[in-house]
Amino acid sequence: MKIAIMFIGYIADIIVGDPYSFPHPVRFIGKLISSTEKFIRKRAKSEESLKMWGFFLWAVTVSVTFMVTFAVCKIFSFNNYLYSIVSAFIIYTTLSTKCLRDEAKKIYRVLETGDIEKSRKQLSYIVGRDTSQLDKKEIIRATVETVAENTVDGIIAPMFYGFLFGAPGAMAYKAINTLDSMVGYKNDKYMNLGFFSAKIDDIANFIPARISAIVMTIAAFVCRFDAVSCIKTAIRDRKNHKSPNCAYPEGAAAGALGVQLGGTNIYFGKAVYKPTIGERKRELENMDIVRMNRLMYMSSAVSLVIFTIVYICICAVL
Repeated sequence: MKIAIMFIGYIADIIVGDPYSFPHPVRFIGKLISSTEKFIRKRAKSEESLKMWGFFLWAVTVSVTFMVTFAVCKIFSFNNYLYSIVSAFIIYTTLSTKCLRDEAKKIYRVLETGDIEKSRKQLSYIVGRDTSQLDKKEIIRATVETVAENTVDGIIAPMFYGFLFGAPGAMAYKAINTLDSMVGYKNDKYMNLGFFSAKIDDIANFIPARISAIVMTIAAFVCRFDAVSCIKTAIRDRKNHKSPNCAYPEGAAAGALGVQLGGTNIYFGKAVYKPTIGERKRELENMDIVRMNRLMYMSSAVSLVIFTIVYICICAVL
């Protein structure tokens, strides 16, 4: 049943994606985070106390998300078909394959028109860095990096936790990831409040990020990209990032496409210096966004197949 649920959720995501008018669960998670943050800031007596309040923020968000999802699934558990449909729908909302492709494709299409200013604006919808001064190659780099990183956050990780803990586990992961996206910044406002959210997101992505290097290597081989360089770069440059996880998918992508990623970015007015990832075998070009989308799509399919095989083997042994 779990395999059927995961496949249905995955196929729904590929076909439907995330319609803008759809009341996505992540929006409710975001509102819960914002409401809890307001509650905390009214009561926190010092900046130092915000670190412990940050754990409270994390605990409330993740536990409420898990329990609500569990309760919803439980309500429909009296009928296997209804339970499967509801669970598959929840899994579908945790995946971002089509959404990632569509957003990257929008940037590609604008770049093809030569409108750099509009390309910067389009990119700003999916990245946290300052895009106002980026040139064409930096826009392409940022897009490729974002799709590569979100192949873990938006596909491999929720799929991984979905197979492990079902729909509640996948949704709890989305809560962890959303917390990191909203408060996990190392700036004056969130340095303490977001400390636990950022650290636990790193822990939650630790295994999926490393799986991504394997999955993307297989995907690179199928897509006829450089599979050897894909795995070599992911391993060699795995520490070339402040995050303990991001360099794995970014390194795999850089190696597969034969380009160089990483470098300096601007976040909230501050320059963040990052080591480069991959080798500059050639210059970045518009088509690299399309190639990255192909690699991401194939990686999602490979992940589903691998997780299914492992799940079947574990069930057979147990």
